[in-house]
Amino acid sequence: MIEEDITLFSETNEGLKPLAERMRPKTLDELVGQENLVGPGKILQRLIEQDEVPSMIFWGPPGSGKTTLAGIIALTTGADFIQYSAVEQKTADIRKVLEKARAAKRSCGKKTILFVDEIHRFNKAQQAIFLPFVESGEIILIGATTENPSFEVISPLLSRCRVFIFNPLSPENIGLIIKKALSDKKRGLGKLKIKIAKPALDLLIQSSNGDARNPLNALESAARISVSDSDKVHHLSLSIIEQALQYKALSYDKAGDEHYNVISAFIKSMRGSDPDAALYWLARMLEAGEDPKFIARRMVIFASEDITNRDPMALLIAIAAFKAVEIIGLPEAQLNLAQAVTYLATAPKSNASYKGLLAAKEDVQKYLNLPVPLHLRNAPTQLMKKIGYGKDYEYSHNFPNSKQEYLPKELKGRKYYELKK
Repeated sequence: MIEEDITLFSETNEGLKPLAERMRPKTLDELVGQENLVGPGKILQRLIEQDEVPSMIFWGPPGSGKTTLAGIIALTTGADFIQYSAVEQKTADIRKVLEKARAAKRSCGKKTILFVDEIHRFNKAQQAIFLPFVESGEIILIGATTENPSFEVISPLLSRCRVFIFNPLSPENIGLIIKKALSDKKRGLGKLKIKIAKPALDLLIQSSNGDARNPLNALESAARISVSDSDKVHHLSLSIIEQALQYKALSYDKAGDEHYNVISAFIKSMRGSDPDAALYWLARMLEAGEDPKFIARRMVIFASEDITNRDPMALLIAIAAFKAVEIIGLPEAQLNLAQAVTYLATAPKSNASYKGLLAAKEDVQKYLNLPVPLHLRNAPTQLMKKIGYGKDYEYSHNFPNSKQEYLPKELKGRKYYELKK
């Protein structure tokens, strides 16, 4: 994050591609983010530099650089690069490409990298078409997916590919990308003198949700609608950036009081069985750029703290919402969060499990290490059996009316869990 207003110079060229596309990295040195994969000594960078790139699956959220890195690999290795989207291409088209790649490999040893975006959208039969070509090395397949490949890519193909996990771009990554766009005189923003206020820059970064395309294109729009002063300086204020983004900045600091105030209101609205208020606070957090995983984690906790076994489905739905956020990501996962929030808010409430745990922990602290009753102890050896381990234990399935005790004798009769009807 930049701590003060910055002034940078750049130039623009009318009629070219959008800024986000112009700023797409072309070399590994230009790539920002994914430090776990690329960088000195990192596994994927070594494979690229040694020209030993295998078939791979890139798994990560939108805008994390999957397509960009695939293109860099093709440029670096000198391979033919063919890009397809599983949404648009027919099986017959893919077969033609595969046969052409096979011919190029056999005739002159030319490598072909086939990049398939959203590979998870191909069905099992379509994915199987790639198998013989990947296995023979006639193509290098790079499949990109936003969904867990363990579930969405067939096992034979997955076993022949290396899986690399992409992380969302961090706020620091986004800030660096924006500064590069402002300072780049060939692909960036033209011979403009740009001064951007820190609140405006912060909003641009916040709007990214881990994807640089939105703030870059908003930055370009802001530069175009801004009016330069007598010194030909374009001042990008918060209001101009809001216009470019088409929404207003919310007062919400993810590290400050408002963060805790809003999440508190969210939890208490669900606890109070008010789905309307819960949806409002959910929307506030989402619009302000809160991490959706943070929201989903709090919902999972809420299901066990405030609903418990009055409605056991609540925990399953909360966990499903968390998994949906992981697999799908925003903006679509907002729907999953909203569904779960309204379910949790309207579910019957009980804190019996939570209260029981607190009471049990209080006794643990009071009595410390009470011995386990002998009849409850496991007896894997003859010596243990001889000294009474497991003696007189009544197997519950055989003794459904057994009155045996399961607590230490000092706690006999204790009641921790009382689920009110």
